[in-house]
Amino acid sequence: MKQSDVYEKLQHCVSAVRGKTDFVPKIAVVLGSGLGDYADQIDVWAEVSYAEIDGFPVSTVLGHAGKLIFGYVDKVPVVCMKGRVHCYEGYTVSDVVLPIRLMKLLGAEILMLTNAAGGVNFAYRPGDLMMITDHIAAFAPNPLIGPNVEALGKRFPDMSEVYDRQLQEIIRAVARDSQIRLQEGVYAQLTGPSYETPAEIRMLRTLGCDAVGMSTAIEAIAARHCGLRVCGLSCISNLAAGMSTVALDHTEVQIAADEAAPRFKKLVTETVKRCAAPEGAKV
Repeated sequence: MKQSDVYEKLQHCVSAVRGKTDFVPKIAVVLGSGLGDYADQIDVWAEVSYAEIDGFPVSTVLGHAGKLIFGYVDKVPVVCMKGRVHCYEGYTVSDVVLPIRLMKLLGAEILMLTNAAGGVNFAYRPGDLMMITDHIAAFAPNPLIGPNVEALGKRFPDMSEVYDRQLQEIIRAVARDSQIRLQEGVYAQLTGPSYETPAEIRMLRTLGCDAVGMSTAIEAIAARHCGLRVCGLSCISNLAAGMSTVALDHTEVQIAADEAAPRFKKLVTETVKRCAAPEGAKV
């Protein structure tokens, strides 16, 4: 797809959303498994179904609703992506990251990425929450391949600090103040939809990965390319292949994520509030 085609499609999506609402968010949140009902925490001002946005990719995964939710968390203007799309659904990588770029053009300055992930680190247990400190995306298609969209960002963006250090400090402080056990680690994205083999998990562990999933990293790359500050949280929903005798199943992933949801929601909510607070302010 040409640079002009990507940007034209993106602008078309912006116009479609603006035809529904003029709400300007400060923080964008991608809601992964376990956070599907996070909208209950939001003072909702507008909802826009993905199906109402011509050209917008629609999620086909069970448990992933498909709509953008605009509103306030406390007094913070947010847009939440309720249900993400993945490369394994058959979408091009430019379509997979289109929602991230769209939320930036709608006004977002900070992106919080959340997901359910498999634990690769033997110290992790199902239900743990992990702050993403870095990622490995070498096994997933890079969303910046092809003609660069100059209107979004430069050709060779720096990725030495994908996950904003100041935002990481905020998440640590929230976890500490809320007495939420927080792991920290490196997330690896593979394409899916099949789960990884035990040999692949051993490889990822050797490479220094702590958790693995089928999303997030390419979204973070696209976000940094277009100037968003990024932070990420994973719910460790299961131990990865070869680490237990339990067969991997998406239903089990959803159950574990749902059980961790109250802690996950609190961590997200308090982080959003502090991220939007004036520097030095106590929230």
